[in-house]
Amino acid sequence: MTPLDKNRIRSIDLLKGLVMVLMALDHTRDYFYQSSSVLSITDPENATFPVYMTRWITHFCAPTFSFLAGMSVFLSGKRKTKTDLSIFLLKRGLWLVFLELTVIAFAWYFDIRFRNIDLAVIWCLGISMIFLAAFIHLPKGVILLLSCLLIFGHNLLDKVHFEGSALWSVLHELSHVELSDTHTLNIIYPIIPWVGVMSLGYYFGNFYRLTVEASARKRLFNTIGFLAVALFVVVRWINVYGDPSPWKHYATVGQTVMSFLNVTKYPPSLLYLLVTLSGAFLFLANSETWKGKLVDFFCVFGRVPFFYYIMHLYLIRTLAAVAAELTGYGWQLMVQTQFDIDLKDYGFSLGVVYAVWVGIILVLYPFCRQFDAYKQSHREKWWLSYL
Repeated sequence: MTPLDKNRIRSIDLLKGLVMVLMALDHTRDYFYQSSSVLSITDPENATFPVYMTRWITHFCAPTFSFLAGMSVFLSGKRKTKTDLSIFLLKRGLWLVFLELTVIAFAWYFDIRFRNIDLAVIWCLGISMIFLAAFIHLPKGVILLLSCLLIFGHNLLDKVHFEGSALWSVLHELSHVELSDTHTLNIIYPIIPWVGVMSLGYYFGNFYRLTVEASARKRLFNTIGFLAVALFVVVRWINVYGDPSPWKHYATVGQTVMSFLNVTKYPPSLLYLLVTLSGAFLFLANSETWKGKLVDFFCVFGRVPFFYYIMHLYLIRTLAAVAAELTGYGWQLMVQTQFDIDLKDYGFSLGVVYAVWVGIILVLYPFCRQFDAYKQSHREKWWLSYL
């Protein structure tokens, strides 16, 4: 099985790498697929199944990465005191929030006036780390209890609204806050359920201690994974709780299945987290012995996720601007000034999107491999832990 006397666990790096590569597919589709709206492609009434699934499979990315980030905090924290770990989490969390508001905000819109600023996945990871800085001082059982309360109970707040409250939106409601006549703050990742996901990952990092047998960990993770899938099916079928958007029957089986699986991401509903985190548990349970060049390939991305994240955003956006220029729309089309991306009639078929995505991954791989090698050979450099 995977040697657990090292700080890095190969199966965790592998899963991180896989979801990072999948994430690039979603972002490539955002700026290359010809669609009237990038936010409605999972609507069963209008979506085609290939486009729907292209979007749906990327749902696994954010919750899996947040969960694994919590695991990684536990594993790296074994070499630190709780106080030192808390300080690190606070600093790294604030650093991620700063980057979300600056470097990443520009990458999404290419707008030097920053008329739109998103509180999205990097912001959410940063805030979750700040909360985790406090949670790690609690007993393990309390961390598990708090995590489950946040994940299983937050949909009780779905019908609670405070008109115009940015604070409530930050906590639990997708919202667009007008900062001025020209500037908007888009609160895409409300924090309550996401904090629970990262702290849950921190708790389950305990099961990678040397005192835990690999076979016992495999049984536990498989059990949790299959139970989560079963619970998703039962709760979704009942159609009363767990997601603000109930599913419904359509004229075709395909549309009905799409409706059943069309769970809410902003904020992530209980059902969304059940179906996605079940995949994380099942994958971790069964991938510890995997080896080979393909495993090594994805592990590279998993060891340098933030470096890869910044690189892939800027590469996708630059290529999209070039494509817009070459197809007669002008590169200025990629300077977006509104949240719901409006690319006019620009765009390509889904096949082209997949081809561009594969090309992006292959271009980024040597840069990520080189940076990974640098990180591994310069562990003494403190600033590398922030990238």
